[in-house]
Amino acid sequence: MADTVPEPTVQSAVEHTLMPSEATEMEDARHDRVRVTVVTPERAVLDTSAEMVVLPLYDGEWAVLSGHAPFVARLGAGELRLKSGGAVTQRWYVEFGFVQVRQDVVTLLTERAIPAPEVTPALADQARAEAASLPVSTPSERSSKARARERAAGLAKVAARNAG
Repeated sequence: MADTVPEPTVQSAVEHTLMPSEATEMEDARHDRVRVTVVTPERAVLDTSAEMVVLPLYDGEWAVLSGHAPFVARLGAGELRLKSGGAVTQRWYVEFGFVQVRQDVVTLLTERAIPAPEVTPALADQARAEAASLPVSTPSERSSKARARERAAGLAKVAARNAG
């Protein structure tokens, strides 16, 4: 009789791919670091640690250090920055979604995440043109257009930082 391996569940996949191990958590705690996980509808795009995380919230930027109080907030379109040793180590463009901070773990659930160096002025211009072409007859259409404008502005800000 052959041993059968059970089919993985969503819970087991999360536990084995997104949740840090005890050893990793202990290592991060020793160095005053926070664990950062970015998840899009397609996949987990980032799982690392940093001394500080700067989040693009819908109403401005917010920095998180080790020991930060728990919170949940709405993301805006903009740049996610990870800092260690006083320097920015990683930059990502993220758009919309939510962030949870709890026990030195920062989890972002976002519609889209792109490494910041891949954001170009052409991408920002395309997003701006798409936003301009949207209709504004109904409240729903006006809301969609405002969101598209925010997306274009976030892309333009990241693209400008890449150039400078």
